[in-house]
Amino acid sequence: MTTFETDTAPAMSPTQTLHRTTPAAPIRIVHLGLGAFHRAHQAWYTQHASDGAQWGIAAFTGRRPDAALALSAQDGLFTLIERGGSGDKFELMTSIVEAHDGADVATLSRLVAAPSTAMVTLTITEAAYNLAADGSLDLSNPAVQADVDALRALTAHTTDDAGHLADAVTAAGRLVQALTARRAAGTGPLAVVSCDNLANNATAARAAIGGLADVVDPDLGAWIEANVSFVGTSIDRITPRTTAAEIALVAAECGYADSSPVVTEPFSDWVLSGDFPAGRPDWASAGAVFVDEIEHFENRKLWLLNGAHSLMAYAGQLRGHATVAEALADPSCAAWITEFWDEAEANLPSEGLAIPAYRAALLERFSNARIAHHLAQIAMDGSSKLRMRAVPVLKAELAAGRSGAGAARMIAAWVTFLRGAHTAGAVIADSAVSELEVALALEPGADLKALVAVLDGPLAADEAAMAAIATRIEELTA
Repeated sequence: MTTFETDTAPAMSPTQTLHRTTPAAPIRIVHLGLGAFHRAHQAWYTQHASDGAQWGIAAFTGRRPDAALALSAQDGLFTLIERGGSGDKFELMTSIVEAHDGADVATLSRLVAAPSTAMVTLTITEAAYNLAADGSLDLSNPAVQADVDALRALTAHTTDDAGHLADAVTAAGRLVQALTARRAAGTGPLAVVSCDNLANNATAARAAIGGLADVVDPDLGAWIEANVSFVGTSIDRITPRTTAAEIALVAAECGYADSSPVVTEPFSDWVLSGDFPAGRPDWASAGAVFVDEIEHFENRKLWLLNGAHSLMAYAGQLRGHATVAEALADPSCAAWITEFWDEAEANLPSEGLAIPAYRAALLERFSNARIAHHLAQIAMDGSSKLRMRAVPVLKAELAAGRSGAGAARMIAAWVTFLRGAHTAGAVIADSAVSELEVALALEPGADLKALVAVLDGPLAADEAAMAAIATRIEELTA
């Protein structure tokens, strides 16, 4: 079954490019991380807010300019495909009004400094916060140190050999540079809203952005502390990669050419906690929930949804599966998910989170075979993901005198997956690839301890934890 929500779509032929025929909303939100998830989630909530017509988004890419170039050619318009078990629904999305290369820090600074801008939202991925295992800014990271040098030069108004000021290159660095411009413009406070899968993502954003500013210029750090509100969120909407099939589908079903459609599931969830000193859209009218304390909602999502995803990403691929739906249909993978969920649930509050219903809904969502959520995509950057998805549950289970077998199995599957990739000479898609490759070059046993140390140093020194992980590796490789 196919349904449409494209009343605002211009009348075009499949050979014509999308373009606006009505004025765009004024820019009041700046976003870093122009990927599919942002377009399926925050852009969707903004468009569906009762006052969405007053809240336009200017979005910036991360590492590459491709998405910005493609969306700019379509005036920011794209098609959202909601893929349910019984059919697709198409909606023309209009809330992104400008798309820019993330390296265009001058434009980012101009927009963040504008008095009309009320917030900056982030979907930059866990690894891009460049935090150490203890949650502080990793000043040993060469990219972070390069930004410290560049930002100090900018604040001191010095130039490089070419006579030009060098821009920051990390997401946090670029935002600190832009906040420097807002401070200079005197345009007042704003909110930074992290929408990444991080435990305590508001704290993580403060550590990355405020921590960098403190090192560069303590006065700037103090201004950020006083004028920037860091909002925490729990975000949820499964959004797999778009393929050529979706591009062709939109042309056939909608009657226009769209180079950048996004496919997602019907389900969406957004929980937020924090202050918006310059205002915000009426996201509650679109289904968002605002709470005073968000930690338990974050952990429910990180452990139950994301944890199951990571477990399937490694154990599922080891068993020959390619997608979430395939892995869930494997009785062994399904049993391992249940085991891990039981452990995670034991460390969440029993009231207020509706965990049994949440688990049931996840099983239904995971089994939607029409959403081709590829395990290889989920498996990327496992070192930063498992630090939040597996490590806290394993530590809590061991502290309670229980085995932690489910959480240990997730780490064991990751280790086994990495060992296989290393032996095969395959590329390891992880921001900590250098540390992982050093660990993988060690003898068996020593490599295990070194790999776990990348996730969490104290865990690698815990004999009970290491024994639990080693036992699960033996089971996976038997």
